[in-house]
Amino acid sequence: MSLRILDVFFSLVGLILGLPVFMLIYLIGLFDTGSPLFRQKRVGRNQQPFTLVKFRTMAIDTASVASHLACATSITPMGSFLRKTKLDELPQLWNVLKGEMSLVGPRPNLFNQVELIAAREKLGVYDVRPGITGLAQVNHIDMSTPELLAEKDSEMINSLSINSYFKYILLTVTGSGQGDRVR
Repeated sequence: MSLRILDVFFSLVGLILGLPVFMLIYLIGLFDTGSPLFRQKRVGRNQQPFTLVKFRTMAIDTASVASHLACATSITPMGSFLRKTKLDELPQLWNVLKGEMSLVGPRPNLFNQVELIAAREKLGVYDVRPGITGLAQVNHIDMSTPELLAEKDSEMINSLSINSYFKYILLTVTGSGQGDRVR
């Protein structure tokens, strides 16, 4: 079975079943930041740009940098909860449904992360769709260590199977991987 078929099925089911949760987070987000959705250009498959959608977890005026370079004080109280529960990632199911992302793949980086782009390019990481979670995320490896992240991404790509696809999703849902750290 194709992993893309699984992506489409699970993202569609997640969007439909998650609609009440999406609406609740959106409404609370209106009071938290006034702008509950966050859109940002990211590097996609074949280094093509796409617009990643997430629930906003930081103040609106926060600089557009990788999470590990952002200041922790910019995270809102609601944002802290969303990050801990990984609910901030839910809108990315739309990116998965559109074919811009996969549920499992290397996390999409920003275009200004030159070191990471070079390391990933060298290892062929951009040959696949970026993902919501993957091997690096469940092993607490974030974008602050570009070479190590690119190596883990490449390792995941070269060994990805239906079993590991479900394993990474299950580990993420049950709390493994804390996402990118914030200083």
